[in-house]
Amino acid sequence: MKRKLTAAIMAACMVTGLLAGCGDSAADSSGSTSGDTQAEAVQESSSTTEADAAPELSEEDKQAQEKVKMNIDELLANGLEIEDTDLTGEFSYWSAFTGDSAVWEQSRVDAFNELYADKGIKCNVQFVPDGAGVSNGKLLSAIAGGQAPDLIICDNATAAYSYAANGSFEMLQPYLDKVDLNVDSFFPGCKDVIYYKDEPYLIPQDTNVMLLYYNPDMVTEAGLDPETPPTTLDELDAWAEALTIQNDDGSYARFGLIPWLDLQTDAFTLPFFFGADVYDASTNTLNLTSPEMVACMEWFQSYGEKYDPERISSFTSGLGGMFSPDHAFMTGKVAMTITGNWFTGALRTYAPDVNYKVCAIPAPEGGRSNSTTFATNVFAIPQGSKNPELATLFIKFCMAGAVNEDNFAEWRSIPTSDAEFDNVSLTKNGDEIYALERELANSPENGIPALCSVSTELAKAMVTFRESVIYGNTTDIAGELQKLQDKYQAELDKNN
Repeated sequence: MKRKLTAAIMAACMVTGLLAGCGDSAADSSGSTSGDTQAEAVQESSSTTEADAAPELSEEDKQAQEKVKMNIDELLANGLEIEDTDLTGEFSYWSAFTGDSAVWEQSRVDAFNELYADKGIKCNVQFVPDGAGVSNGKLLSAIAGGQAPDLIICDNATAAYSYAANGSFEMLQPYLDKVDLNVDSFFPGCKDVIYYKDEPYLIPQDTNVMLLYYNPDMVTEAGLDPETPPTTLDELDAWAEALTIQNDDGSYARFGLIPWLDLQTDAFTLPFFFGADVYDASTNTLNLTSPEMVACMEWFQSYGEKYDPERISSFTSGLGGMFSPDHAFMTGKVAMTITGNWFTGALRTYAPDVNYKVCAIPAPEGGRSNSTTFATNVFAIPQGSKNPELATLFIKFCMAGAVNEDNFAEWRSIPTSDAEFDNVSLTKNGDEIYALERELANSPENGIPALCSVSTELAKAMVTFRESVIYGNTTDIAGELQKLQDKYQAELDKNN
């Protein structure tokens, strides 16, 4: 049985200007947490007693919380389905979110606790940096010491998947059944990260799509049609050349495109669009030497050769990150960039006067056109969790559209299933970018590439390899890829 919650309980769940929708390495690479004001140490929240009180908030975070309170009246109309559950007790929760995202996280925890107070249910949240302890080993230490939290949310799905593959997380099916949380309706591409060996271990909170951003004013000045953006790789390269402005001394005043600019630590997104399949879960094998992967690396190589990697490096060295007014696209130093839907929120905040359009990322012939990789934050229940059913009840709460509405509206993050789009205000208001995201999200080609037990280490190695190719230090691309494949296949075999 379920009942409706309206009124002010859900008000605490909504904060404008948050990063909760920016998951995985694509967002991380652009410095999405630069400027975060939460302390780097683990912080525990409070709901009831002075003894549990959290460290004093910064003035910025206090103002953010006040903003939540001031927005209560706007949220009275929002409704939420509340589970009529027989569960009771407290559970611990480690969140990877920092800064504004942590304020939003705290607000939804507070709302959940108020919502289920009459059941004696309480979530105790801690803010743990580096992917809720996934990236720095803190979580592994907690699991080994019998002090694991009951639940985590990690902003690096690839790293979290490695934990699932290595046996650090609980299999979720019995707990999903208990709270009636069904993932069958999720986008097939999202299911890549949910399942390991056909069993669920991770649950995406929401997801994001990748887009090509371009400045239509610059496009028009270059004699191109902004209403007919590139759809093929050849067209993209032609636009990049036409939009590039080189000074008399050989330096650059503007680049049309630096393909890897906003994918600094993302090794697999662009190979995905070339059609590369890095890992085959059915056979537990890597395929780094496919023609598609080689073609992608040769494409990087061509940009290095054409535009001079040293000049590119000099050009980008003083640029700001994704969430900075000094980002190259915001300052007009690049005319196009490849990144996720969250960049629309950054542009609204830091460069509201910059004119821009978006389109699907162009792909070469035989590649994955009109598709996307999914970037997502994921929930997981660590081995040793004492309250996995309560943790799963919280996961279900966090999947509700009312809880995510502000997240969707601010960053154009998307729900994990197509049907939920109809409940999002952006859809109801006819937002064109959101409509494109929905179209791309429904492509059967979508997924989260390279999810395996060595994905974290492999991603780092592939980023290093990409840089070597761009700078001309690697000429035998296929041969060096074979060496990487042999090395990490051996690690895969050892882990299997």
